[in-house]
Amino acid sequence: MTRGSVFVLGATGQVGRAAVTALAADGWEVRAASRGGGRDERWPEDVQVVRVDRADDAALAAALGDGCDVLVDMVAYGQGHARQLRALSDRIGSAVVISSGAVYEDDRGRNFDTQDTPDGFPRYPVPIPESQRVVTPSEATYSTRKVALERELLSAGDELPVTLLRAGAIHGVHCRGPRELFFVKRAVDRRPVRVLAYNGQSRFHPVHVGNLAELIRLAAAMPGARVLNAGDPDVPTVAEISAGVDAALGVRSETVLIDGPAPVGTVGLTPWGLGHPIVYDMTAAERELGYRAVTGYAESLPTTVEWLARQLDGRDWREIFSGLVKYEDDWFDYAAEDAWLKQAR
Repeated sequence: MTRGSVFVLGATGQVGRAAVTALAADGWEVRAASRGGGRDERWPEDVQVVRVDRADDAALAAALGDGCDVLVDMVAYGQGHARQLRALSDRIGSAVVISSGAVYEDDRGRNFDTQDTPDGFPRYPVPIPESQRVVTPSEATYSTRKVALERELLSAGDELPVTLLRAGAIHGVHCRGPRELFFVKRAVDRRPVRVLAYNGQSRFHPVHVGNLAELIRLAAAMPGARVLNAGDPDVPTVAEISAGVDAALGVRSETVLIDGPAPVGTVGLTPWGLGHPIVYDMTAAERELGYRAVTGYAESLPTTVEWLARQLDGRDWREIFSGLVKYEDDWFDYAAEDAWLKQAR
C-alpha cells in the first residue's frame, strides 16, 4: 500500500535526485519530471520518469494528468511559477516548494543583494527565525523573486497548502555550484596555503542534500501552509571546512588568516566569505515536522570531496560547475594570491 502519489518537478537536479529517492523509500508512488526525462541510478524501477519543460504551461498540465496528492517543486522562481501551480491546484492535494534563506534582510534593510556595497554585509540575528523580515518581492533578483514566489503561494490558503523550505547553502554530490570546490581544487592543484579573509571565522549555514530531502519527505506526509528554514545541525567556520577538505584528501596546508575582507581582488575571498554569520533557526522544522537531520556537515564531507575530485580529473572546473562561476569567475587566481603572500610576509 502506497502513501499516495507524488509529482516531483526538477527531479534530475541535485535536490530532486535525493528527494525522489527519499520519497520512494517512504512508500510514495513517484513521478520524476524533468526537461531531459533522465533517471538516477539510485531510484527504484517503479519510479515513473516524465519528460516536461515546466516553462510550458500546457505541457506541465498534460504531464500532471489527473493530478497528484503532493507536488514537490525544486525549480520554482518568481510569481509566474507560483501562479502556474495555483492554476493547477484543483489537481494537487498539497505542495512542497524549495525557497531560499537568501530572502532575509536585517533590521537596516541589508541583505544578500547589498553585500557588495559599503557596509553592505547584513547583520542577522543568530539564529535567524522564519519571522525575520524579508526583502521586497519583485522580479529583480533571485532573492526578491523567491519572496514573490512565497507570497503568491501562501496567499492560496486552503486552495493549495504549501510548505516552503528556505534552504541554506546546499552541499553534497551532484551540486552545480559546490562551494567545497574552492578547497578541493586547491588540494588537487597542490597549493601549499589557504588564505582566508575574516580570520577564517565566516559561517554560512549549510544544508546537506540528504537533510533537505528528509525535510521534503516529512512535509509531504504532513501538509500545511508554512515557511520553514532548512539547514544542517552544525554550522562550521570556513577554517573548519578548509581543514576538513584537506583531511579528506590527505593533504596538509598552511592557513594564512586575514583580519577583515579580501585585501585585493579575490585573495582570501571564499564562497562562504561573509563578514557576519548566517545561521538559521531550525526549531520550527523540528517542532512542526519532527525533523532530525540524517547527517552532519563533517560526516558528509568526505563523500562530497571524493565526488568533486573525480569530476575535476582532466576537466575545466568552469565547464562542470557553472553554478559556482556565476558568483565569481576567478576563484583560483593563484598568481594574485602568490603576489599578495610575497608582499605580506
